[in-house]
Amino acid sequence: MAKKQAKAEQPAQTTAQQLGSLIKSARDIMRKDRGLNGDIDRLPMLTWIMFLKFLDDLEQVEEVEAKLAGKRYRTAIEPPYRWRDWAAKKDGITGDELIKFINNDEAVGPGGKKGPGLFAYLRELLGQNGDGRRDVIANVFRGIQNRMISGYLLRDVVNLIDSIHFNAAEEIHTLGHLYESMLREMRDTAGDSGEFYTPRPVVRFMVEVTDPRLGEVVLDPACGTGGFLSESYGHLEKQCKTVADMKVLQDKSIFGGEAKPLPYMLAQMNLLLHGLKSPQITYGNSLAGKLTEIGKRDRVDVILTNPPFGGEEEAGIRTNFPADKQTSETALLFLQLIMRKLRRAGEGSEKGGRAGVVVPNAVLSAGGVTSRIRHDLLTDYNLHTIVRLPHNVFAPYTDLATNLLFFDSTGPTTSILFCEVPLPSGMTLSKTKPLEYDQLQPFLKVIRSRKETQHSWCVNVSALSSDLDLDIRNPRISVSALPPATTLVKTLRDDAEQIQHDLRRLHHRLESIQDKLQGGCLVSIGSVTHERDERVGAKYSPVMRLVGVTNSGGISPPKTKIGKAPDKYKIVAVGDLVYNPMRINIGSVGIALTEDQTGITSPDYVVFACNEGLLPEYVYHFLKSEWGRHAIKRKTRGSVRFRLYYDRLAEIEIPVPKSHKVQQEFVELCRELGSIEARFCSAQGIAKDSIASLCTEAFNLIEG
Repeated sequence: MAKKQAKAEQPAQTTAQQLGSLIKSARDIMRKDRGLNGDIDRLPMLTWIMFLKFLDDLEQVEEVEAKLAGKRYRTAIEPPYRWRDWAAKKDGITGDELIKFINNDEAVGPGGKKGPGLFAYLRELLGQNGDGRRDVIANVFRGIQNRMISGYLLRDVVNLIDSIHFNAAEEIHTLGHLYESMLREMRDTAGDSGEFYTPRPVVRFMVEVTDPRLGEVVLDPACGTGGFLSESYGHLEKQCKTVADMKVLQDKSIFGGEAKPLPYMLAQMNLLLHGLKSPQITYGNSLAGKLTEIGKRDRVDVILTNPPFGGEEEAGIRTNFPADKQTSETALLFLQLIMRKLRRAGEGSEKGGRAGVVVPNAVLSAGGVTSRIRHDLLTDYNLHTIVRLPHNVFAPYTDLATNLLFFDSTGPTTSILFCEVPLPSGMTLSKTKPLEYDQLQPFLKVIRSRKETQHSWCVNVSALSSDLDLDIRNPRISVSALPPATTLVKTLRDDAEQIQHDLRRLHHRLESIQDKLQGGCLVSIGSVTHERDERVGAKYSPVMRLVGVTNSGGISPPKTKIGKAPDKYKIVAVGDLVYNPMRINIGSVGIALTEDQTGITSPDYVVFACNEGLLPEYVYHFLKSEWGRHAIKRKTRGSVRFRLYYDRLAEIEIPVPKSHKVQQEFVELCRELGSIEARFCSAQGIAKDSIASLCTEAFNLIEG
């Protein structure tokens, strides 16, 4: 009878179709909440909600196991803050009561007792007795906010997520696949902000090439959403034969670092779903320590990473590196860090450590500091393989040419195997036609055998130029590896037809919204916004991110560093608008849409926020428009330099639609048009390739 009872209490299995439908329903509910602007808000919201549900299910299983073993168990989150306490009851706290319980520093809990709000409690958790789970939770929730306004809609979402059973292995596996699709959407959403996540086939290929072994330490110092780490975990899990093996995998194998709060949270959830019970990811900039202070105990066996390209690190970070190799280029700083962090031969490993790194083409050929770093790489390490990826692997977010570097600590380099990944005839990579693993897989055998083929060739280091230029073309292909010009033009035509289709659809939506926009009324900006003059004060910490604004990039890292009075700097929160009073007349205004864009900014800047009912992006587009700039110029002061502070900005009138939904529709239309603009940029790259291909075809007779 006991067995039958236990079976009856087992939660019903949720199918993949049901899970997909459930997640879609949750996102549809979120679309109704006016505090959320698109998937860039909805997906992080869904993630933290699932994170808490998953954690509670995990701890309930562990609690049962501990009782069976006669051991005492303490949950990382205590009552009344566990999911089972406030979320699991479908008729539990809701509406304003739920929002206050989650958001406020002090609130009344589900049992009627007063105490810290949910997020306030979670942010202050501290690990004890070597248990890092509490620290993980605290770091996750210090970097996020609840942005839903309606507690009733939030309750509906919570009730949906509560029907996922994270204590069922099959559901976790199914949800893992769903979650990966969500991460791809996050990549697509974040692409507009300069975030480029590594395609899964590239991640899998790099893990296969480096082949981490159980007992080795794997590190990704810029782990983003944890793609390399989760793939490495799966690779190592296949090698586990005993309970002791699994303990090594869980406790001593997978490590990462991530500086931005949103990817940090996504990585935690990603790894938890893949089976890593307590992810060991450091929250902070991996470049923050001095290179010379990295010693034997800090080194690892395998490093797999795609460091940020084109970043600009502040002076304080650059001084952590040798004087002759200091640069603001993030990729070059990470390359130096990786070289230093690799285990040396003899340090517990016969051959030392090995690495797989994604780098932009400039790392192979640029002079100056880059050339000196290449010299160290070739002299002190064995750069055995360079894989040249096809054009547009990261399309449509960037058209930068990229390469995979594989090196180890057995150096120096004597010979480099180059592999050039070809595409099938007529294929051009794009968002809808991504790189497939099958296009990379044949090179695994080539790399292991070091065999020269039509698309692989070896180069002796002694044959390199004096500046060690590694941007070397395939000697076996006398013409460009680009598809024929006719094929590229066909791709352009197909893309143009798709863009025309999307534009026609947008045109109908634009026509339908025009009358609605005209139905608004003129109000002063000061009546619908308020200045936020919150100073850092005693809260200042050197790890706080300094942000500025430009007329082309909006909120971005400034060229200056923090001055002598950091306590006077202003805090920038999600939803804030920031502008430079001296340059707003040319459009130097930005908006903090995500946690990644928050931080502190110059005390000379103006920071303001919208009152309830007005979308910040709506105001942003007004200020960037011709009408907005015209109004700004009329309000600026100064005979030598224009200045516009909040008191004068507040006098400017802005037309505001009566319906919040109209504002939302306007903002979403602007976003979709921005996406089409990005596709036009991608098309421009294909057009350039068409010219190059046509020229190759025309001038090929010269070599013949």
